[in-house]
Amino acid sequence: MELLKERIRREGRVLPGNIIKVDGFLNHRVDTKLLEAIADEFARYFDTSKITTVLTAEASGIALATICAQRFGVPMLFAKKAKSDNIESGLYQSEVFSYTYKKKVTLLVSQEWLNADDHVLIVDDFMANGFAMQGLVDIVNAAGATLEGIGVAVEKGFQGGGDKFRNMDGVRYKALAVIEKADDTGFYFREDEDE
Repeated sequence: MELLKERIRREGRVLPGNIIKVDGFLNHRVDTKLLEAIADEFARYFDTSKITTVLTAEASGIALATICAQRFGVPMLFAKKAKSDNIESGLYQSEVFSYTYKKKVTLLVSQEWLNADDHVLIVDDFMANGFAMQGLVDIVNAAGATLEGIGVAVEKGFQGGGDKFRNMDGVRYKALAVIEKADDTGFYFREDEDE
């Protein structure tokens, strides 16, 4: 998606530890028009007529997942990283390592909001190693729901997280901007697989 790649080239930064900083438009201060364009791009790639829920992880994926869910006319559900007192029923949970926070976190989804009748599109703003994404996939599987696809706005291709999802049988995977290399000279993107 050239619009997203151009924003990364223009406003993204590389921080120590291969951290890609895109928080000025994607996951801290949010450009809602850009997120709408991302949702439209996902709608061209995925069969959204089957989807009953858009799932993401707390917290930075929530904005994109909400816009996608609104675009597709379905609820957005996010996996929490801490149990709260207002969750009354059982929980689906998956322990994952957070690349951003450098620690293990447990993703939690109430069994009240995800079940075997659901057809889920997982959407996230960013993928590095894919641990959080695998946690979301595990939660969908634990619920007996159908995973219809995985959509990621930005993938750090050089960390390999997306490759295992590209090779997942029966599940469509789409990353809109796959960064192969990023340094002080700029960002270098993988050619779009579908174009």
